[in-house]
Amino acid sequence: MAELSPGAPAPDFSLPSDGGGRIDLSKLRGKPVVLFFYPKDDTTGCTAESIAFSALADQFEADGIVVLGLSPDPVRKHDRFRAKHDLKVRLLSDEDHQVLEAYGVWKEKSMYGRRYMGVERTTFLLDREGRIAEIWPKVKVAGHAEAVLARAKEL
Repeated sequence: MAELSPGAPAPDFSLPSDGGGRIDLSKLRGKPVVLFFYPKDDTTGCTAESIAFSALADQFEADGIVVLGLSPDPVRKHDRFRAKHDLKVRLLSDEDHQVLEAYGVWKEKSMYGRRYMGVERTTFLLDREGRIAEIWPKVKVAGHAEAVLARAKEL
């Protein structure tokens, strides 16, 4: 699959969400959407990132910006993660990795010499028409949610 880039249409999806129900990306047209892809619930970096986006949830919402976190974790794990850390952002489950692969974030990784497949922490900002406005690959968590909010307010 070709690498996604700004200006390209965002791959559509329908995924199960924490708290039950599904989120269909196509139904969010007309609003900017932040998709932050993260490896795993309740790990240090993923928790910090989710808390940072949650801390700014009211500001995103005030500007009509939808924020969604996506990982391969199951919905029941998202429910526990969200409750444990009082998260304010919706978390979507992509257990079969189809959306992760469509966005190019399901990649080979390496830790302590062991190779495995996993999520490369990446954030996509989609404009009101469902096109990719910005991509942040290999995200460093500190200050990231604030940078995404600032850029999303420009849309």
